[in-house]
Amino acid sequence: MPSEANSLEKIQEITPGAQPFKVILGDFVTTEDGTGIVHTAPAFGADDFKVGQKNNLGIITLVDKQGKFIDGVGEFSGRYVKNYKDDRDYVDVNVDIAVKLKLENRAFKVEKYEHNYPHCWRTDKPIIYYPLDAWFVKTTAVKDRMIELNKTINWKPASTGTGRFGNWLENMVDWNLSRSRFWGTPLPIWKTEEDANGNREEKCIGSVAELNSEIKKAADVLGGETNKHYLHEGILDLHKPYVDEITLVSPSGKPMKRVPDLIDVWFDSGAMPYAQWHFPFENVETFSKSYPADFIAEGVDQTRGWFYTLHALGSLLKESVEEKLREHNLYPPATGELKGLAYKTVVSNGLVLDKAGNKMSKRLGNVVDPFVTIDSFGADATRWYLITNASPWDSLKFDVEGIKEVQRKFFGTLYNTYQFFALYANVDGFAFKEAYIPVKERPEIDQWILSSLNTLIKTVQENFDAYEPTQAGRAIEDFVDAHLSNWYVRLCRRRFWKGEYEQDKISAYQTLYECLETLCKLMAPVAPFFADWLFNNLNSVSNRFNKESVHHTDFPKANEAVIDIDLEKRMELAQDISSLILSLRKKVNLKVRQPLQKVFIPVLDSTMAERIKKVEDIIKAETNIKEVDLLGAENDFIKKKAKANFKTLGKKLGPKMKWAAEQIATFDNITIDKVMEGEYLLNPDHEKNAEESIFINSEDLEVSTDEIPGYEVAVKGYLTVALDIVITDDLKKEGIAREFVNRVQNIRKESGFNLTDRVDVTVSENQELQASIIQYKDYICAEILADSLAFLPVLYEGNEIEVNDAILKVNVLKKG
Repeated sequence: MPSEANSLEKIQEITPGAQPFKVILGDFVTTEDGTGIVHTAPAFGADDFKVGQKNNLGIITLVDKQGKFIDGVGEFSGRYVKNYKDDRDYVDVNVDIAVKLKLENRAFKVEKYEHNYPHCWRTDKPIIYYPLDAWFVKTTAVKDRMIELNKTINWKPASTGTGRFGNWLENMVDWNLSRSRFWGTPLPIWKTEEDANGNREEKCIGSVAELNSEIKKAADVLGGETNKHYLHEGILDLHKPYVDEITLVSPSGKPMKRVPDLIDVWFDSGAMPYAQWHFPFENVETFSKSYPADFIAEGVDQTRGWFYTLHALGSLLKESVEEKLREHNLYPPATGELKGLAYKTVVSNGLVLDKAGNKMSKRLGNVVDPFVTIDSFGADATRWYLITNASPWDSLKFDVEGIKEVQRKFFGTLYNTYQFFALYANVDGFAFKEAYIPVKERPEIDQWILSSLNTLIKTVQENFDAYEPTQAGRAIEDFVDAHLSNWYVRLCRRRFWKGEYEQDKISAYQTLYECLETLCKLMAPVAPFFADWLFNNLNSVSNRFNKESVHHTDFPKANEAVIDIDLEKRMELAQDISSLILSLRKKVNLKVRQPLQKVFIPVLDSTMAERIKKVEDIIKAETNIKEVDLLGAENDFIKKKAKANFKTLGKKLGPKMKWAAEQIATFDNITIDKVMEGEYLLNPDHEKNAEESIFINSEDLEVSTDEIPGYEVAVKGYLTVALDIVITDDLKKEGIAREFVNRVQNIRKESGFNLTDRVDVTVSENQELQASIIQYKDYICAEILADSLAFLPVLYEGNEIEVNDAILKVNVLKKG
C-alpha cells in the first residue's frame, strides 16, 4: 500500500539511487510452500537484506523500536503491529490491513496462515527484526584457522564438534559486537564530529592506563571543565553511562566523544581466560601455566555462545598472546604449544528434562526444585544419579524415583557392606595394626577382589581422564554390587564370624578394609560427603592417613602387580555360571538350600575348561550343586538352535537378509558359540565373489536349546548350562537339614544371641523330618554352634518352625 512513509523519495533519501518496487529472484523462496511469490523487506531479515543489496532495492523502516507503525503510514500510524501491551481492547492491525486491501480490490485472497516465528523466551511475545548500525569483529578473516583448530579440540560428544559447532564455523559470518543498552561494558572507541566532507577522527583505547593518560591529555589540550571529575584518581567505573562523560582529544586537537554502543556480553565471556589474570598487563607467568584450559563445560546451547566466543578470541589473539609470552621468555607456555586454542576439551552438557522428556519450565509447572530434592535425598545421591544415569552431553529425564534407586542399590549396598565390616572388626578388635599380608599369600578370593579393585582403579582413572564420568561411576557401582557385596562378602562371610583371629581372618579384614578405603577415594569426586564420612570412620580407627579428609589424600593408583586378568576371567565365569544356575532354580521353584546333583557345561576350549575347574568349588558352594560336568562344544547332549534376529540384521543386510537367515539356521553348537563369543564372518568367500564382508555378532542371533528330560537349560552369550533338577531321597534329606539350620539361625538372631554363643537344642519328635536331621546331625551342630541336639516326644517350651510344610517345635538354649 503506498503511503507518505514508503514513497520512492523516502527510500532514496535513506539509500540514494535505490530502485525498489520490482520483482526479483531469490533462492531462499521455493514453490513447495505457497505460491513462490513473497514480499521482501530488506530491513527486516538477513535473507531479505542480502537479496535487497544485490538488487539495489534500498532500505525503508515502517516500524519503530516500540513495535508501532511510524508516522506517515496513514490510518495505521502509531498502532502496534502486535499486542505487546496485553491491551484487552487491542484490534489486530493485520485484520484491518487485510480488510483495507480487500475493500480496495488489492487482495486476491486473504486467509490465516500459521508458521514458526521467533518469540521472546520471557514474555512469549513475537520479536521484530530491526535494522541498526553496528560494529563487527571480522571473524571471517580467521575462519579457516578456526575450522582447523576446532578439529584438534576433544569434543564430548564428538558429534557436537563435527556437527553443530563445525557447521556453525563453516557458515560463520562476522561477529556483531555492539549492543544498544543503558548500562554495560562500553566500546572503547571515541570519535570526533564529522567535518564538511563527512570525515571524522577515531581512537580506540587499549587499557585503563592509556585511558587515564588520554583523560589528562584532553584536559590539558581542551581546558575548561573537560574531564574535571577524572583528574585525581582517574576512571573508577568503566561502565556506560559513566564513561560517556569522558571527552578525549584527537591528534588534530578536536574533542572526541565515545560512540554510544556497548560490547556484546559474550565478548566478556570469551575474554575470560585473559581477564581472570588481567593478562597481558600482569600475571603473565600465571597465565602461561593455565592457557589453554584443559577443559570447559557448559550447556549445549553455548555452541553459538561461550564455546564460540572463547574459540574466536583464542584464534584472533594467537599472535598477540605469543608476542607477550616471548617478551617474558615464557613461550611455549607451560601447557605446551600455543595453537590459538582457548580450551583443549569441551564437555557440552545436555539438558535436564522432566521425567516425561519435556523441557522444564516455570510456566508449564514441571520444574523440580533442586533444594527440595537435595533436602529430601541428599546432595550425594542426587549428584550420583545425575552423573551415572546419562552421559553429561545426553539429555536426562529427571525422575526422583531414580534417586531413590541410587540410594537403595548403591549407597545402601555400600553402607551395609561397611556395617558388616565394622560389626565383625569391632568384635575382633581389628584396627589394621598387624603387618600387611602380601597379596600373593592371601586366599585366592582375596587376590581376586584386590585384582578387580585395581582393575577398577584403572577403569575409573581412564574414564575420568577421557571425560567419561558416567562410565567411571557405573564401574564403581558394578564393583560394589556385583563384586564386593554380592560375591566377595557373601562368599567370605564365614571367615569373619568363624575361627580364630589368625592369618586367614586378618587377611579377610585387610582385604575388605582396603576395598572400602579405596572406594572412598574413587567416589569422592562425585559423592564427596558420603566418601568423607566413610573415610573418617575407617581412618579414625586405623590412623593409616594423617589427613582430616579423604579429599586431602591422593587419588588411588593401580598396582599392576596385583592385577591377575586370568583370575578375574575365571571368577567372572563362576559368577555367570552361578547366575544362570540360580535363575534356573528360580524358574522351577527350587530353593538354593535344596541340594541338586549336577550341572552340565559345554566348554569352547581347554582354556575355558581349565578356568571352570579352578572355580568349580565356588560354583558348587554358591549354587548348592554336587557335581560340575564339562562337555565338549561338539557334544550331542545339549543341542542349540539359532535363528536370525531380523530386527538387528534387517538394518545391516537389507535384501541379503533371507540368505543370511538360511545360513544361520544351519549353525551347529560350535559355530553358535563362536558367534556368541565375538564377531563372526558370515561370508568367508566374499573376496572371491567380489562381495562386501558380512560380520554378525551375538545380538544378531536368537539361540534356543532342545528340551532334555529332567534338565533345565539356560544360555548367556557363549555360556550354556544344563541343570539336573531331579531330587533323589538323599538330596531331599540334605535339603531338610539345611532348611532346619536356617530356622534355628533365625531363632538365635531373634533371641539376641551373640555370634559366638554356644547352644543346646531340643526338638519335638517328627517321623517325616527326624531321619534327615539325625543323618546330618554333625553338619547341623557345626552350623548352629550346638553342643547337643536331642529329640523329645513332647516339648513344652520353644518355638514352632516350618520345614518343607511340616511343623516342628524347637527349643534353643544358650549355654551358661
